[in-house]
Amino acid sequence: MTKNLYSIKFRIWITGKEGTFLGQGRVDLLKKIRDLGSITEAAKSMKMSYRQAWKLIQSMNAQSQTPLVLTETGGSGGGGSKISSSGLEAIKAFDQLQEKINLLLEKEKALFS
Repeated sequence: MTKNLYSIKFRIWITGKEGTFLGQGRVDLLKKIRDLGSITEAAKSMKMSYRQAWKLIQSMNAQSQTPLVLTETGGSGGGGSKISSSGLEAIKAFDQLQEKINLLLEKEKALFS
């Protein structure tokens, strides 16, 4: 085999009895909400409908012991959304798991090189 010809790809899904709890897309959505402070803006930046983003947030919040995304209703001061401390912990844990798996796969790639 030729060296560096192959790479190993993977996707992580953390599931519960109600289906997917976290995956890369959901974590990316959480990060966008964290950075932009808005579900609408996060959805737009990901080329996702607001309805789909809201559906994912409701699913994550329902499966978590405490909500990952907190929302404030609009009004004269406007609304907004933010990631709770549980949401920040979920992002961190997912990213750490992904990094550990990346390191393992990098070592295993030698089997195919």
